[in-house]
Amino acid sequence: MEINKITSSLLVALTLLSGCGETSITAQDQVKTNNEPTVPHFWPKLDIQIKPDVKVEKRVAELLATMSLEQKVAQTIQPEIRDITVEDMRKYGFGSFLNGGGAFPNNDKHATPQDWIAVAQAMYLASIDDSLDGSTIPTMWGTDAVHGHNNVIGATLFPHNIGLGAMHNPALIKEIAKVTAQEVMATGIDWIFAPTVATVQDDRWGRTYESYSEDPAIIRQYSHAIVEGLQGDPASGYFKDDNVISTVKHFIGDGGTEKGDDQGDNLATEQALFETHAQGYVGGLSAGAQVVMASFNSWHGVKSHGNQYLLTQVLKERMGFDGFVVGDWNGHGQVKGCSNESCPQAMNAGLDVYMVATPAWKPLYENTLAQVKSGEIALTRLDDAVSRILRVKIRAGLFDKPAPAQRKYANLTNIIGNDAHRAVARQAVRESLVLLKNNGQLLPLKTNQAFLLAGDGADNIGKQSGGWTITWQGTGNNNADFPGGHSIYGGIQERVVTAGGSIELAVDGNYQNKPDVAIVVFGEEPYAEGNGDIDNLEYQRGNKRDLALLKKLQADGIPTVAIFLSGRPLWVNSELNAADAFIAAWLPGSEGQGVADVILADDTGKAAFDFVGRLPFSWPATPTQTPLNFKDKNYQPLFKLGYGLSYARPSELNNDLNEVVVSNGQNIHTRVIFDRSAIAPWFVAVVEGETVRPMNSNTLQTNGLALRTLDRRVQEDSLQLTWLNDSATKFSLMNSFPEDLRTLTEAKASLQFDIKLLSVPPQRLDLSMECGEDCGGVISLVELVNSDSQEWQSIAVDLHCFTQQGVDFANLFSPFILRANKGVSVVVSDVNVVPQTAGSATMSCQN
Repeated sequence: MEINKITSSLLVALTLLSGCGETSITAQDQVKTNNEPTVPHFWPKLDIQIKPDVKVEKRVAELLATMSLEQKVAQTIQPEIRDITVEDMRKYGFGSFLNGGGAFPNNDKHATPQDWIAVAQAMYLASIDDSLDGSTIPTMWGTDAVHGHNNVIGATLFPHNIGLGAMHNPALIKEIAKVTAQEVMATGIDWIFAPTVATVQDDRWGRTYESYSEDPAIIRQYSHAIVEGLQGDPASGYFKDDNVISTVKHFIGDGGTEKGDDQGDNLATEQALFETHAQGYVGGLSAGAQVVMASFNSWHGVKSHGNQYLLTQVLKERMGFDGFVVGDWNGHGQVKGCSNESCPQAMNAGLDVYMVATPAWKPLYENTLAQVKSGEIALTRLDDAVSRILRVKIRAGLFDKPAPAQRKYANLTNIIGNDAHRAVARQAVRESLVLLKNNGQLLPLKTNQAFLLAGDGADNIGKQSGGWTITWQGTGNNNADFPGGHSIYGGIQERVVTAGGSIELAVDGNYQNKPDVAIVVFGEEPYAEGNGDIDNLEYQRGNKRDLALLKKLQADGIPTVAIFLSGRPLWVNSELNAADAFIAAWLPGSEGQGVADVILADDTGKAAFDFVGRLPFSWPATPTQTPLNFKDKNYQPLFKLGYGLSYARPSELNNDLNEVVVSNGQNIHTRVIFDRSAIAPWFVAVVEGETVRPMNSNTLQTNGLALRTLDRRVQEDSLQLTWLNDSATKFSLMNSFPEDLRTLTEAKASLQFDIKLLSVPPQRLDLSMECGEDCGGVISLVELVNSDSQEWQSIAVDLHCFTQQGVDFANLFSPFILRANKGVSVVVSDVNVVPQTAGSATMSCQN
């Protein structure tokens, strides 16, 4: 059955709570007599649906009074399933645990729902076994179910949030949340890390598709709906058998970082932080969300995991949030003065649960325990954190529910990916599609024609589902990993064959028989988080293979429909010009038949379903038109927020959109990699095989390489590297996420650095770059470095020399790697990428 739409427009400006129209804050507002900042009045005291309960508070107090210090600290530690055993749970009694993206029971990607339940059962029973830790407090399992239960083979996968935002249908959002909760409960899991309520302002961010819209009004309404769908609502009650604990994330401002940099700095004013980036919390917390996840990003240079003002004064005290705050994946380790193993600053700031992936959980537990004993963390702060955790567990019924294997949904075998759930996802796909072009009213297509399906997304469920799909990055999957799912080709094929038409699948467009119409499905490869960060919005910069396919079909005189798979709006003017019809399909998930439902005509030759999707984000007119603010008086995108054609509202789009990209290197600045120290996001590391050893002090020695800081111009502004053997040990300036440096290659840049030889001449001294698995390039420096001199030398290598070797500058992890033979010792400093210097470089590869 169709979920009826809410008829009121979500694009009407949001009426904020009392006082939100103020634009200035007085000094009196800002400072209390105790020197703590006063929370401005535009932050609201929320009317939260789940109210404090005297019985719940009495039970929290009684439990807390019986707990030892060790038991309390254990409640605040959340390790990952790959790093703990059932015996660890029995010994420590962790308050919770998680599985990260791509983590499965027994490390088996194809683990069955019964395998997931077995882990939940074992961990639960160990947590309530008081034989070692004296505690019977049940643990809880958290998971990233961000577009359905996306870690589990066979689960229903919904469109990613950006597609759901295009629907403008909070009623359907609530139904999607209900389905997700049921499938999660069917694997014995209590808690999900959703919804993401980021208000993305810069589409270069790799998490743009996790946002519903650039419009905070949409996010506020959606957040309220999804939390009710996950946890329950006033009418149906809360935390029944088919409900889970929800998490609104990431607090706060992750969608507004400078240049869309993942985990970067948000420089918005406080009022803009509230009006733009806090509306998802107003909606979600008002609906009763029990958990808030702290964000990786900073606000004006202060990491959110350590921001006492935002976590405690704003969120807990002013807004009235009485659930708990959980960290993100080792996010506490990014707080100034902290490491993954020790961070009292985070708990003192208001973090209640440390999400501590990797074996760092054990030293973190021990250090936190010691810090409470020493008074570095006040016992009252620990008690507050544990009280919040217990409150949520009691509200969610975890003390009263049976063990996971005995719960209602764990014993139903027809929950994961059932037909009813897939029907909801299929409806979501239909409503998420945005029609950008339909010249000559090519759509809908009659099914009795000869069809060509082309493009690498046509028969690829993994690509159409994007990141956070089975694996963290959504890579390494094939159609067999999606039992019950349908590719876009599969959905179209069913309809066409049934109607008596013909269909040919040719990814490269090389058809056997000339078709009546071609459908080309193409778009971004899957990615997640920082791996998706880019430096401008041009699609397939430097490698226009999909455009070539569209132009080939255009030259052959074949009417062509372009179906664009992406996690964000991108500059596709050339592709728009080369297609007769163009659909923004976002990342639709497992139910590709929803596309066929809309683009194919029914038996009468008319559309069974119209296009109802409208853009949740503005569409750029140029590759650099970001951020776009729909409230800006100079707002002039190619397609505005809310744009979308339909069969009922046809329109023609001229085929003369500007295709010229001006990139002459002007206004492109030098990218500094190392200046006295590695410049974020780069860091210094020694790499030996699969082991990465970051340099966290002024010396680092491994089996193969010794590093130490030296003074060149000022204190410790250079690094000495000495190779201790002839192994494959590498010195690397690297990043955990890929950087997009294509702008610098287009600006004819060179990699420049200073080097000083301290040893005998090297037999081997290689400079290399790495851009992922089996992606990189190597250049020998033996002939470039003057071996007869022990003075400083400046070396410059044209980036094009690396491009010729296959380095992908769109996904650069390590721009500067050195490797040498045993006994070689050099000092390096001042590593930069400098535009307009390739032609004069020490090594130039310009034609």
